Amino acid sequence: MTRVDQFESVFKAASKEVFQYAEVPIRKVLVVTDVERARAEELAGRIRGFLEALGGVEWVVVAGGDFHGVEALLELVERESPNLICTYRHLHSEAWRWPHALGEELAVLTQVTRHPVLVVPHPDSGRALDHALQNTDIVMAVTDHLTGDDRLINHALRFVRRGGRLLLTHIEDERTFERYMEVISKIPSIDTDTAREMIHDRLLREPRDFIASCRAVLEERKTPIEIEEIVTMGRRLRDYRELIESREVDLVVFNTKDEDQLAMHGMAYPLAVELRQIPLLML
Repeated sequence: MTRVDQFESVFKAASKEVFQYAEVPIRKVLVVTDVERARAEELAGRIRGFLEALGGVEWVVVAGGDFHGVEALLELVERESPNLICTYRHLHSEAWRWPHALGEELAVLTQVTRHPVLVVPHPDSGRALDHALQNTDIVMAVTDHLTGDDRLINHALRFVRRGGRLLLTHIEDERTFERYMEVISKIPSIDTDTAREMIHDRLLREPRDFIASCRAVLEERKTPIEIEEIVTMGRRLRDYRELIESREVDLVVFNTKDEDQLAMHGMAYPLAVELRQIPLLML
């Protein structure tokens, strides 16, 4: 390594991304259901209580007879132009009985519209955890690259109830790390043990530094929300499930859109399919 390379590495290591706080305006919430009006209003009432942190917003409730099909749903969303859509899996379908998909209306809704979508447990499924839809005391932000994801964190903060806790999680995929280490072990000029230690440390240090900047910004603003750091290496889907159960998480927030593809971003689809017991905010 040349002295120029060494200097560049030191410079890059010293450079740290800092969290940028921004208000997330939510003035209108659209609740989309496939049930009769009375049940739709009842479910909307539960969601309204759950989202107490949003404060005074306009609520529009859609019952099952108000639209039919994906095109009509998208037209309805375009007409109402909400800041948040609340719904559940398998609208106008009995497929909610099988935990293998989202249903065509929700799948299109999360990818085509620009609005965040709050997905609650299906009202007929009986899968919801006891604490689901009670409050947002504990919110978890989930991503495969936390550093610099200001939008994700700002949205998660918007939904945490006053005095609540935001879990900022970053889980490096252990299998991917081991695959790269296996390749590195076959390069004679690289000391494998040193590389393992230094790469592992760098992968986890950057999200920890970013979380520290989040905590500093919120402390400066005197925001009444506690930040908890969860940065580790493991198997993402399994570890997320265990964290959600052990911490009794009320709401999970994650990204779904990917600029380079039509399909859902990264871990979004398996998370959306498998985490059916609590509400999910899909950005």
